[in-house]
Amino acid sequence: MSTKRVPFPGETIRALIQEHPTPFYVYDERAIRENAKSFCKAFSWVPGGFKNYFAVKALPNPRILKLLKEEGMGADCSSLPELLLAQQAGLKGEEIILTSNDTPAEEYIKAREMGAVINLDDISHIPFLERHAGIPDLICFRYNPGPLKGGNAIIGEPEEAKYGFTREHLIQGYREMKEKGVKRFGLHTMVASNELDPLYFVDTAQILFDLIVEINRVLGTRFEFVNLGGGFGIPYRQDQEDLDVRFISEGIHKAYRETIERNGLHPIRIVTESGRMITGPYGYLVTRVRHVKRTYKTFVGMDASMADLMRPAIYGAYHHITVLGKEEEPLACTCDVTGSLCENNDKFAIDRKLPEVETGDILVIHDTGAHGHAMGFNYNGKLRSAEFLMRQNGSFEMIRRAETVDDLFATLSV
Repeated sequence: MSTKRVPFPGETIRALIQEHPTPFYVYDERAIRENAKSFCKAFSWVPGGFKNYFAVKALPNPRILKLLKEEGMGADCSSLPELLLAQQAGLKGEEIILTSNDTPAEEYIKAREMGAVINLDDISHIPFLERHAGIPDLICFRYNPGPLKGGNAIIGEPEEAKYGFTREHLIQGYREMKEKGVKRFGLHTMVASNELDPLYFVDTAQILFDLIVEINRVLGTRFEFVNLGGGFGIPYRQDQEDLDVRFISEGIHKAYRETIERNGLHPIRIVTESGRMITGPYGYLVTRVRHVKRTYKTFVGMDASMADLMRPAIYGAYHHITVLGKEEEPLACTCDVTGSLCENNDKFAIDRKLPEVETGDILVIHDTGAHGHAMGFNYNGKLRSAEFLMRQNGSFEMIRRAETVDDLFATLSV
């Protein structure tokens, strides 16, 4: 069971607010580094060296990507701007994977220019890639197992998903690539998001290992790596348990020995593309109470809104909330915690029990280090907030300034 505590003293945050008004995000560098080390260590058995390609979409800030590069991680990119962010962070070549869908030509061209690994989403993309960017020496395909493997509430059922090759298309696609002279191959899947069942990941690995054996028998294809995807969940609720990554790794290792090694296909590198699990628990949205409204319910109105954090509004997602300085007070107030957008679903929490809240109180919304700021938007002309990295010595480094009205209007023709 997780215990949600903020990693910074209240007086430190109050001092920061004097210079930089709320709302803003804070990321805990020490915790992110320690977690990254622990995640990679769990897979130290992997032949040729394990690598996690951090999902840039989770926290697209070059300062974070550079930090994770120092801990041995690469970058999984889904767009041209994400490729450029990875490049700015000092990543290069096969430290980067492009895993996109409905992909424009310029993304393939840039990925080829960078020497990044290209992970194709559909068999129809083979001639498209060849026409616009050429066929690389190394190619990876994303597999959609359809009804063979269930999804979950966030990503949906695989057969309904827009992502990936069918089994039949995979075999046809690898055959075509071999005929075009490709010598190096990878296989990838990603069928769940924020999954907390450790056996889910072991089962997914087994499906991919079995598929590698089948493709090898049909085509003689040898695989260089298998990408098990991401989807590693985090305990947003206090009654949820952390994923046991070591247990997952041991299960995958056993499946590798029994399937890959037994069939003479060793060595195959194993990689992942975890984003949420790496940074998610170590981000905090700091926001101040603007109004407390008491009508049919009690509404605690914040200076942040779903434009800053949209997960609760679109997924009904839970995020723990701390009222700074009132951590030990009784939970005497049942309230909806809201923003100021002209949308009634602009709520961080519904019927949440908190200490008695007053105007001016500082609330900290936990577990916002992934898919938080990254999913922000400008509806109602809201300005996107600043991001700070809390350094290992306790100081704060601004790694993204807050938007201004001039930023918002910069693309308009007036």
